[in-house]
Amino acid sequence: QVQLVESGGDLVQPGGSLRLSCAASGSIFRLATMGWYRQAPGKQRELVALIFSSGSTTYADSVKGRFTISRDNAKNTMYLQMNSLKPEDTAVYYCNSRRMGLEYWGQGTQVTVSS
Repeated sequence: QVQLVESGGDLVQPGGSLRLSCAASGSIFRLATMGWYRQAPGKQRELVALIFSSGSTTYADSVKGRFTISRDNAKNTMYLQMNSLKPEDTAVYYCNSRRMGLEYWGQGTQVTVSS
C-alpha cells in the first residue's frame, strides 16, 4: 500500500508561482512512475505532468514551459513547480503513483489562481 499526501496548494494571483509537494510512503517510490493530475470544476481529471523512474518527464501542452515536475528519491517526494500561473490553472491537483499495474492517488490540494 502506498500513501500519497499533497501539499502546497493556495490562492495566488495570475502570473504568480506555487510549488506543490507529494510525499509518498513505501520503499518503492524510486521505481514508480509519478504524476500530477488536475480536475477543475465541471471538468474531467486531466494529466499535467509525469516523471518516470529514469527521471524523464512529459507535460501537457497547456503547461509546457511553465511547470516543472521533479522528484527526490531520497526524500520519497515529488514536486511540481508552477510559474506564470493563469486562471485556467485553477483546479484540485492530485498526486499519482503507478507501478506494475497498481495505482494510487492522493487526496488532492486546491490551487486557485485569481486576482
